[in-house]
Amino acid sequence: MSYVIAAPEFVAAAATDLANVASTISSANTAAAAGTRTVLAAGADEISVAIAALFDSHAQTYQLISDQAAAFHAQFVQVLNAGADAYASAESTNVAQVVLDAVNSPTRALLGRPLIGDGLSATSPGGDGEAGGLLFGNGGNGAAGGDYQNGGRGGAAGLLGNGGAGGTGGLGATGGSGGTGGWLFGNGGPGGTGGFGAAATATTAGGSGGNGGDGGGTGFFGTGGAGGHGGVGGSGAPVLGGGNGGNGGSGGYGGSGGIFYGDGGAGGAGAAGGDGGIQAQAGFGGIGGRGGSAQWFGSGGAGGTGGVGGGGPTSGGTGGFGGDGGRGGWFLGNGGDAGGGGNGGVTTSGGSGGTGGSGGYGGLSGQIGNGGAGGAGGNGTAASAPDRTGGSGGGGGFGGDAALFGSGGYAGSGGFAGDGGAIGGGGDGGNGGNGGHSGLIGNGGGAGVGRAGGRGLFGGAGGDGGEGGNAVGLIGDGGNGGSAGAGGVPFNVGQFGSAGNAGGGGSKGALFGTPGAPG
Repeated sequence: MSYVIAAPEFVAAAATDLANVASTISSANTAAAAGTRTVLAAGADEISVAIAALFDSHAQTYQLISDQAAAFHAQFVQVLNAGADAYASAESTNVAQVVLDAVNSPTRALLGRPLIGDGLSATSPGGDGEAGGLLFGNGGNGAAGGDYQNGGRGGAAGLLGNGGAGGTGGLGATGGSGGTGGWLFGNGGPGGTGGFGAAATATTAGGSGGNGGDGGGTGFFGTGGAGGHGGVGGSGAPVLGGGNGGNGGSGGYGGSGGIFYGDGGAGGAGAAGGDGGIQAQAGFGGIGGRGGSAQWFGSGGAGGTGGVGGGGPTSGGTGGFGGDGGRGGWFLGNGGDAGGGGNGGVTTSGGSGGTGGSGGYGGLSGQIGNGGAGGAGGNGTAASAPDRTGGSGGGGGFGGDAALFGSGGYAGSGGFAGDGGAIGGGGDGGNGGNGGHSGLIGNGGGAGVGRAGGRGLFGGAGGDGGEGGNAVGLIGDGGNGGSAGAGGVPFNVGQFGSAGNAGGGGSKGALFGTPGAPG
């Protein structure tokens, strides 16, 4: 076939010439209209008037056709200009790509990464993403793993850019870690999600879900990558003697913030445990990932939420613990808030309720900043048979401490208890967490409240209130103590549960302040 060569500058020049022709024709038509559309009759007789009207009609028809031709001409010129622009854009793009390929090819051959541009994402199962350009570019994404194969790691960025995302883990395998952000500026890549646990057979238990991958750290400036979520545990076989449900995978840790400035990444959430088979145990919920720490300036990342316990006929699974919050920047920054505990698993027929997971601890602050809040305890679930016990609530997490200038973090409250059956016991209410302590100047954190016990023939015990945080420095108020949970109330007749103990208030600062009130 023959080749066609189009020079953009020649096409643009032709369009300009056609536009000039259109302008000339338009001027001529305007000049002609004055002499042809107003022809006077030569006399007053009918023939002269008819001839003048014929000329005028012809002139009007000519002008109408001329207007249509001018519109077509203008559209043609517009298309020609657009074509010239398209040719020029394609030409410049091709030139830029040729230059980039010429620069990146030897760099890839020598260092395994480009000089400028994004790294390639992995395509083979479990493969790692390519690193981004040395000067500028994002890291490539890791590939998902095959069965029982970890996900690939995300590629690291160069001087400027974000790290690549980690790949999802294969069956029961861990997600890939996120790539590191740019040396100067850029965010860490997120970790990959853990793989699902394998389903059980008639004789084997369900497999545990894979853990989430850790988020990538970063260079001088940037936010750490978020940790990947855990994979859901495999379910037990729904036959007599079927295996236990697998535990949910834990969330990945959040990546560290930039060396000079940047927040830590959030921890990944723990996954739900697998459901148990007949006469088998349900899986535990996965633990939430810890939030990433800041370094010089920045806040710690939030902890991940604990996973829900699996359901089952015998009993619900225990919820996972919440992840701790990340530490704030050494000089300035707040501690990260902790993740809440996961709720207990639900029973399907005749089982006891699952116990809620404990909340995570709030992160420590930097020299200037407040401690992070503790996570709330997970809730216990109700029993599904008359003689079964409700699940207990999880304990609240402690608030984080401040260092030099700042207040302690508030604590998490306990989880709610589940009710038991008509002749069963109610679950115990969760205890409140203790408030965080202040720095040299600042207030102690408030404590978490204890929750009431669940109902049943025998009421569950109420949870204790947490202790208020102390103002350990010179100036500041003590944190208030947490109130106690009431004992569980029987449905009709039965025994009341014992009430919890109220938490004490925190002490005041050495020079100024007010002690915290008891719960």
